[in-house]
Amino acid sequence: MRHQKSGRKFGRNTPHRRAMFRNLAGNLVLHERIETTDAKAKELRRITERLITRALRLGDDLMVDLAKLKEVERERVIARRLHAQRGVATFLPRRLARTLKDGTIEEIDLIYKLFNEIAPRYVARVKDGKGGGYTRIMKKNNRRGDNAPISIIELV
Repeated sequence: MRHQKSGRKFGRNTPHRRAMFRNLAGNLVLHERIETTDAKAKELRRITERLITRALRLGDDLMVDLAKLKEVERERVIARRLHAQRGVATFLPRRLARTLKDGTIEEIDLIYKLFNEIAPRYVARVKDGKGGGYTRIMKKNNRRGDNAPISIIELV
């Protein structure tokens, strides 16, 4: 019996599963919307919500203008940011490449994007007391080859 064993195995061993979710989470941060199976989307939601929450743990420090702070406070804010970024970087890949419409390849720093573009969107959501709920899963049709249920997971 699997009492109190959370998480799906997907028929993979631990490093393979971890690598799969690192790549899925990286692509979700990069594109902000990906298409995958229902089960993977539901597991990916748990991981992505934790990453965004970790980025938001800075709280108001994301919005603080460092130039207006005293030196001791500035060092404290910078240290908190760095600590949170390193914590997220242990799971999320640092850089991913994206192909643009004109065929050129652009390399994106995912940690920077998560902390400076994605997390500030949700600061007001955290202040309202609605912690979590940063992703949305929408069901699509079943996949043609194996009839697997497909979903779109996106950042709200």
